[in-house]
Amino acid sequence: MISIANNFTQVRSEIANACQRANRPIDAVQLLAVSKTRTAAQLLELHSSGQNHFAENYLQEALDKITALSELPLIWHFIGPIQSNKTRAIAENFSWVHSVDRIKIARRLAEQRPQHLPPLNICIQVNISAEANKAGCSIEQTADLIEQITQLPNLKLRGLMAIPKATQITAEQQRAFAALAELLSQCQQQYPALDTLSMGMSADIVPAIEQGATIVRVGTALFGPRNYPNSSV
Repeated sequence: MISIANNFTQVRSEIANACQRANRPIDAVQLLAVSKTRTAAQLLELHSSGQNHFAENYLQEALDKITALSELPLIWHFIGPIQSNKTRAIAENFSWVHSVDRIKIARRLAEQRPQHLPPLNICIQVNISAEANKAGCSIEQTADLIEQITQLPNLKLRGLMAIPKATQITAEQQRAFAALAELLSQCQQQYPALDTLSMGMSADIVPAIEQGATIVRVGTALFGPRNYPNSSV
């Protein structure tokens, strides 16, 4: 039987060890629990171990869990593809959005963010491996998108997110993460307030941390495998 509490301890230890090897403070990396397809009961179990940040890919599923767990001090991140007709609900219910890759979506989120809520934290998704069928703006488009988003109200641009091409080769993982880190470094010269690199998942959090990740998005290593393909988040 999978013990979510034990998995949480192991993941936290892996993060701590990676930070130590990279000469980074442990609190420099935020663990984000990817909870898509998981039940509210599983999230509650993980929260009881000390986890407050949760990420969802599917809006309706996320809204159901947000409602079910509304009494808990959870911080919700949206990390999935964003359709225009979903922006209002995302703007109203999440604290972070990691998957903004075009200005149209950013404008809608800005317009629809309720005034009583703090600015919505935004990460730009970059297609760092230039995969034809993957979401994200290109490296070349990033600077222009940053400039446009920083002009919008009700949003706080925090940094960059990427899902590099899947590979088991550590050196290739490191190159992709290093490329995103270098891109952020270049952007920080003009926008020094940018502070977030959302990169690394269950199978590659160590090289991501070694290359400067500030948020790692972990699902399988916390909750166990899913019952359908492509579950390596």
